[in-house]
Amino acid sequence: MTSALSKQTVSERAADWLAPALHPIYARLICAEMRRRGFDEAQILSGTRLSWAALHEGHRYLSFDEVTRLIRRAVALTQEPWLGITVGWGTQLSAHGPVGVAAMSCDNVGQALALIQRHAGLRQSLISLDVETRADEVALLMREHLHAPDVREYIMGHLMGAGLRVLDTLTGLDMRRVARVEFAFPQPPWADAYQRWWPDVRFGAERSALVLPPSLLVHPGLAPDPQTHRMAMRECERLWAQQNDPRDRLGPAGDRILRLLLACEGGYPTLNELAEQEHVSSRTLIRKLRQEGLTYQQLLDRVREDLACWWLLHSDMAVEAIADRLGYQDTSNFSRTFRRWVGMAPSDFRRSAGLSALNTPAD
Repeated sequence: MTSALSKQTVSERAADWLAPALHPIYARLICAEMRRRGFDEAQILSGTRLSWAALHEGHRYLSFDEVTRLIRRAVALTQEPWLGITVGWGTQLSAHGPVGVAAMSCDNVGQALALIQRHAGLRQSLISLDVETRADEVALLMREHLHAPDVREYIMGHLMGAGLRVLDTLTGLDMRRVARVEFAFPQPPWADAYQRWWPDVRFGAERSALVLPPSLLVHPGLAPDPQTHRMAMRECERLWAQQNDPRDRLGPAGDRILRLLLACEGGYPTLNELAEQEHVSSRTLIRKLRQEGLTYQQLLDRVREDLACWWLLHSDMAVEAIADRLGYQDTSNFSRTFRRWVGMAPSDFRRSAGLSALNTPAD
């Protein structure tokens, strides 16, 4: 049995991994690439506990845990640990929403980099960006907030590919030959796959970064448009204001409710209590959720399922203790519900997945 401290740590990490973290467009891009390679929906999502409809409808942000499950499956199917480069490079500017529009309408690269640094968190919370300017180079640094060793290579490859695609589209230059790419992870056995994309790629760096010549900062954009830029920037600011409002956090109402439920343990609030926290009537909350194709019970079930799977995989808590923490007084009732969720009993799920280091998130 885990100690009280380790239980708290597991719970805190679960909240980080299970909270809404990534706009669904980036998961859809993975699915699209897999479809192009001939895999069907069932193959792509087998074993991920994800729904094709849920991934492709609406704007519900995905958790880091959901994203890692999809990435693991895609890499397993393709046997390409560098798959993130392909998906990232194939990401059109429009996929980044108003940030992409604002970047494309910038006057020059320096303005675009400052904008991207500031607004990188609008559609994801996995990394943050810093721009470091020196006499001989400019580096776009990528600081990782969550770590999963077995998908880190995909995520960083995707980010590098997408970042270079933005700059390539903005400038019209072949950025794959202009930029130097640095990864903080060790050189993999398939480093030649990276070198086919980027002639100047380095591994084992102190930080992951896109390194650019200083002269690129004043390189003009291909489509500067002050009016479009102002409109896109206003939308970015509106979205930031929405995120920073405690009553209207990241993403739609369903995501806000998920965050509130993840912060609970055992004693989950009723719909009326949640409505009070949202400063709306229960009828208004029901309507908002219905507009997103959701109900309170669906969200509560999702939180309980995600937490149950997380604790089974990442702790040695007994099934009875997990049931109690999720608000089930009867363990047999929890086991029946869990079987409905994932198709097997909790003990079988834990045994089939194991408590391997592969599935354990890094500190």
